[in-house]
Amino acid sequence: MRIADVRIRVLEAPITDAISLSFGVLQVRRMGLVEIESDSGSIGYGESWLNFPPWAWRERKATVDQGIAPLLRGEQLDSVHRLVSLLHSRLDGYGRQWGAKGPIYQAISGIEIALWDLLGKERHASLHELLGGSLRSRIPLYASGLEPSNVVDLSTRCVAEGFSGIKLRVGFGDQTDLASVDQASAVLRDSGQLYLDANQAWSLEQAIHLLQRLAIGQIAWVEEPVCGNAVDELGRLYEKTGVPVAVGENFYGLAEFMPYMRSDAVAVLQPDVSKVGGIIEMSRICLKADAYHKVVTPHWYGGAIALAATLHTAAVHPIVDQVEFDVRTNPFRDSLVTPRLDAVEGTIRVPDGPGLGVEPDPAAIQEYEVDDV
Repeated sequence: MRIADVRIRVLEAPITDAISLSFGVLQVRRMGLVEIESDSGSIGYGESWLNFPPWAWRERKATVDQGIAPLLRGEQLDSVHRLVSLLHSRLDGYGRQWGAKGPIYQAISGIEIALWDLLGKERHASLHELLGGSLRSRIPLYASGLEPSNVVDLSTRCVAEGFSGIKLRVGFGDQTDLASVDQASAVLRDSGQLYLDANQAWSLEQAIHLLQRLAIGQIAWVEEPVCGNAVDELGRLYEKTGVPVAVGENFYGLAEFMPYMRSDAVAVLQPDVSKVGGIIEMSRICLKADAYHKVVTPHWYGGAIALAATLHTAAVHPIVDQVEFDVRTNPFRDSLVTPRLDAVEGTIRVPDGPGLGVEPDPAAIQEYEVDDV
């Protein structure tokens, strides 16, 4: 089997309730849907992360069309590892010169997921079978997408729907953050764990000051509390507050995780399969995390293709304790693929069809595809 074509479709959907983060507002949902077609006509699907910046979709389209597709067309799909190594050997140098390692890895991530999906379809095997075999059929979830404007309503809903924990965005100023944490804690009580996500909003001094003012015994971990994620600063924060740290959604490749594996401050690692380099890289991180006695809680804030890839990987690696689940309105989770990937009592089923086990709906692609690229 050879690769006949490689392409990326940019999907876009309006957001009725803007999603606020400490550094900006997500006003439009976008998704990079990768398609790799074999010479037999089969198509594998992948997803490349496109949330930020708002113009990232233009770069991703150019990288796939001009940088990746010419390298893969005509190649034999004999080994996903070989093809991904080929891409890194030819593209990583551009990333270094560009000062943009992340976009290269994000593009390769979507390609790699699509290669696995295509290989699974050709071999009539689920992705988790290709990865070594599933150890569980359902994966626990925690809820994310909570922010100061909706913390009470969404916290109440998430508790009722059986999520084991909720993650609250902070970094909006001390007064707002303190009020939000109080509200979330009042709703949760003993119903689940509270996580905080600062999106690197604070200096070390600000992080220490705020976390010491909070009822920190109620906070299971804080994600990306310090701007730049400096591992030594995270260590000092942990020494001063005792609050464990979660990091990793903005790391690319196993090597970037290694200093954090060795840190006593870091309890949770959060690779994103649509950013970190794909399924192979996430699996390497899981294996290494197990050796360092860390927990892996994958980041996911995209579409159903990346969610499916995350679930297959989680099913194979018991070090994954739970997966992030975006509880906001998300058509790329709910309307793009069949069968749907729905949360039930705080867990989600691992797809079990060939490849990823989900298939995009052509009508949904037509509805959301951006023509002006």
